[in-house]
Amino acid sequence: MGKFEDLRQQMIDYQLEMRGLRDKTVLDAVKAVPREEFVPTELVEFAYSDTPLPIEASQTISQPYIVALMTAALELKPEDKVLEVGTGSGYAAAVLAEIANEVYTIERHRILADSARERLEKLGYKNVKVLHGDGTLGWPEHAPFDAIIVAAGGPDVPETLKEQLAVGGRMVIPVGSSLHTQKLVRIRRISETKFEEEDLGSVRFVPLVGAAGWEDETATKAAETIAKAEATLPELVYESSEHFSSIDEVNLDKLMERIGDSKLVLLGEASHGTAEFYDMRARITKELIEKKGFNVIAVEADWPDAAHIDNYIKGNEPDPLLSKEPFSRFPTWMWANHSVLEFTHWLKQHNQTITAANQKVGFYGLDLYSLFSSIDVVLEYLQKVDPKTAEIARTRYGCLMPWASEPALYGQVALTKQYRECEQDVVSTLQDILEKRIEYTRADGDKYFNVQQNARLVANAERYYRTMYYAEANSWNQRDQHMFETLEAILDYRESHSNNVDDVKAVIWEHNSHIGDARATQMSARGELNIGQLSREKYGEKAYLIGFGTDHGTVAAASEWGGPMEVKQVQPSHIDSYERVCHETPTDNFLLPLRQAYNPETKKRLLVERLERAIGVIYRPDTELQSHYFYASLPRQFDEYIWFDETNAVKPLTKESVKGLPDTFPFGL
Repeated sequence: MGKFEDLRQQMIDYQLEMRGLRDKTVLDAVKAVPREEFVPTELVEFAYSDTPLPIEASQTISQPYIVALMTAALELKPEDKVLEVGTGSGYAAAVLAEIANEVYTIERHRILADSARERLEKLGYKNVKVLHGDGTLGWPEHAPFDAIIVAAGGPDVPETLKEQLAVGGRMVIPVGSSLHTQKLVRIRRISETKFEEEDLGSVRFVPLVGAAGWEDETATKAAETIAKAEATLPELVYESSEHFSSIDEVNLDKLMERIGDSKLVLLGEASHGTAEFYDMRARITKELIEKKGFNVIAVEADWPDAAHIDNYIKGNEPDPLLSKEPFSRFPTWMWANHSVLEFTHWLKQHNQTITAANQKVGFYGLDLYSLFSSIDVVLEYLQKVDPKTAEIARTRYGCLMPWASEPALYGQVALTKQYRECEQDVVSTLQDILEKRIEYTRADGDKYFNVQQNARLVANAERYYRTMYYAEANSWNQRDQHMFETLEAILDYRESHSNNVDDVKAVIWEHNSHIGDARATQMSARGELNIGQLSREKYGEKAYLIGFGTDHGTVAAASEWGGPMEVKQVQPSHIDSYERVCHETPTDNFLLPLRQAYNPETKKRLLVERLERAIGVIYRPDTELQSHYFYASLPRQFDEYIWFDETNAVKPLTKESVKGLPDTFPFGL
């Protein structure tokens, strides 16, 4: 299959079927329609994203799930004649035409009607007729219709459309007394005079404008009323938040009270390249260590790289097993930056005040991208403690060595059967190490734990690279599952060396998309989970999730994977986003409690899903809405939200930038 066919199948698997849509007729129809032909050229790469996309006349093409849901609700048969109100791009009409015998579709914007007609004709949909006109009046010349679908929200169900519905026919339409939200209803015509109505759930559509819908003036006034009502939300956020002028001066006492006796505190970031996020996480972590006894820091970094920092802050001499320079792979600036450097120096000084080795703060990496550096650690360790097993492991790991420079290619060639899978080889090595646990730990328990985690990482990374080419959600889930299992292994290990398991508490540093509960975001609809969800499922209220956000400023990011770091301008937030609500709050920086909200009305108003921005190591301002925004419910996603209205890019470490600094060992500079 080609690129778009693959994306279309993924859309069906994760956006439709995972949400419970099982109507094979509808799924086959969606699969047959090339959605990429119905979106603007500049947005083609987002054609199969789970989100509405802008088209001409300030309208949108509905997200695929809504189109499929409404189509399924029509219960179409091959001989049916269908009326669609609101042609838009023509995409939904094409889906309908794949099932029904005749489709009549009406669009009030001439530019949309003309372009949809041309597009549908070009794609060979001869059973579709397009009319420029008032859709609320229907198309009486071709009535009655077996099914009517309305892609806009009206104040009530137009009688004109009900009259054009055949006996036994079905109509699906969003209805609501305000333009803010509607309910999706299905109308069945039982007889000439009798209709039955069924509520299919809450939705939000553009207004149904026309003689039997909203008037243009009414729609405008209603929209203004809604905007005015929502303008008070920033005031509620202001009243419900704790304001601060700077990271150094912020008082975190109340935050510590809200965290209470949590075992896990998950600290997010809205980008991988923003200094304020790193510095605030460091400030919070210091207080958690000093005031609440937290002693584990687990971060979104590779295990061998983080082991350098762990070794350094515990005052050990450089371990020969950790001889390679850490954080040397893309994106180097994510951890090799001045904010992290300063924090590691503080951790080292703190640990020097602690006598017992098992009580020192540890620094651990949770990620799984260090496939080949982890192999090196395993082989060097085995060579010292068990040369015979080392030789066997070297042969087994040799299966992966052709792909040392580009491990992602291994997954591609294994998938296409051009190269054998290495799963059994890497799993067998891990099993050998686990079986010799007692023998190996006699020498050094810490070193054994380190090599065990590296061997487990190799096994999980091999599986991750194999699945990333055919199951996007599965590869994401494997990565976050690995990170959570690694966290659990760290906690178990530290607890086994502690006098009281309750004394072991962890701070996790990862992106918002990992630490915010996936069930409160679009990720869930794609079948994706994350470490935030897994933490809540196991630890409940003992896990405290803190997200971060910003409106504008600069960020360190690349334009493409593997590209050079650039300092980019962060665009002001989207008007329909949580970030815009926070930006309009009359203060620059604040902490917003969500689990223990000061004002229940604030939390209630914030529960309504809005857009939320996520910038990773790549930032594409020119396609920001499609590349970096997703829908979420903030109070369900996080227990607390920390806001910086303007932020600055992290400062990466270079040999020149650290000249004169007394100790940079963890970063090998």
